[in-house]
Amino acid sequence: MELTSQNFDSAVLQADEPVLVDFWADWCGPCKVMAPIVEELDNEMDGIIFGKVDVDKYPDLARQFNILSIPTFMIFKGGKIMEQFAGSMSKEMLREKLEAYL
Repeated sequence: MELTSQNFDSAVLQADEPVLVDFWADWCGPCKVMAPIVEELDNEMDGIIFGKVDVDKYPDLARQFNILSIPTFMIFKGGKIMEQFAGSMSKEMLREKLEAYL
């Protein structure tokens, strides 16, 4: 799901399920590496919402969450940031991080 300045609060902060937010940009090489991994996990995992924030389109969200490098991933649960990590990683590593919040 594309997250925007308009839908971020309702889609992420008010969500009943954990949410993985991927802060990314078109020009970012590591973001392009992670995109298919995130998409595969989105299709394979139930109980987690997957969302993406294009930092070029929504710099206000990047500033709000102090995003200094991309890709940056944040896991939200109950409206709070539970975990934050940056850079590329294997599908298995990302799955393990997400499973901890199910």
